[in-house]
Amino acid sequence: MADRRPFRWTCVPSGGIPLDDDSPLLPIYIVTKASQLPVEFLEPSPQSKLVVGFDCEGVDLCRDGALCIIQLAFPDAIYLVDAIEGGAVLIEACKPALESSYITKVIHDCKRDSEALFFQFGIKLNNVMDTQIAYSVIEEQEGRQKLPGDYISFVGLLADPRYCGISYVEKEEVRLLMRQDPKFWTYRPLSELMIRTAADDVRFLLYIYHKMMEKLNARSLWQLSVRGALYCRCFCINDNQFADWPALPPIPDELLADGKVLEEEILSVLDVPPGNMGRVIGKKGASILSIKESCNAEILMGGKKGPPDRVFIMGPVKQVTKAEAMIRGRMLDM
Repeated sequence: MADRRPFRWTCVPSGGIPLDDDSPLLPIYIVTKASQLPVEFLEPSPQSKLVVGFDCEGVDLCRDGALCIIQLAFPDAIYLVDAIEGGAVLIEACKPALESSYITKVIHDCKRDSEALFFQFGIKLNNVMDTQIAYSVIEEQEGRQKLPGDYISFVGLLADPRYCGISYVEKEEVRLLMRQDPKFWTYRPLSELMIRTAADDVRFLLYIYHKMMEKLNARSLWQLSVRGALYCRCFCINDNQFADWPALPPIPDELLADGKVLEEEILSVLDVPPGNMGRVIGKKGASILSIKESCNAEILMGGKKGPPDRVFIMGPVKQVTKAEAMIRGRMLDM
């Protein structure tokens, strides 16, 4: 590996304690050339399967916003892949790993990251373990009801003593800086604050991953994998119905053999004619909230980042079909 010189070091949790005086220090590397990344990442193989923490930073990150940094957390180091200094050549070198089924990417809410990678670099993000989804699946598994639109934030997840139990106040401070200066992640060289913030967004993910995996049963593991795949596709709309993406994880034979009633989960994208989105949303969001409360499906809209004229529905087939019918009905209401 070329130029293996850490810029700084950071603590990571280990064992059963999130952080203490004995927590190991990991080096942080700023990557501008593919040769600075581990070979087992660049060349995925079934003989060297990996689990890495993963995140992206950028300017208004989506299909049009600029990708600036990819963060990768390994058990022994953190790598900040500089998309500005390394350019498309560096990001394309990461493509086999990001699309590989041999490398599990642990991330919190992958939708916009996946969208940016797909539209800007043609990367189909695959095999994610999304901690936002995992949190909801575990809550459901343990009998707690999730309210419509109630998604755990990364700061909230870190604060939960079941998974990490730490305060991440600096995240809010950086968000304020980004609102004041949307180009925050474009400046070079990377400042101490930028490096610390980028590393903080991934350094706890492997610890949380192991905590969550201890809780998930076989059914929940399948739901987590298929919903992660749907999240990756969500805003990556193309004309071939995702035919060139990896197949969705099938229902495991062991669950079918147990006689459990399971339904395949799908993604549906509804086009909303011009002038009709207001009817779908309703006054102060009342209409779309009513639909969400009536259907056991996840319903998303592109919002400001777009696409603004589509509704995305994910969940069991019957629930998705029900949500589709209710949304179409709202579009016909005068």
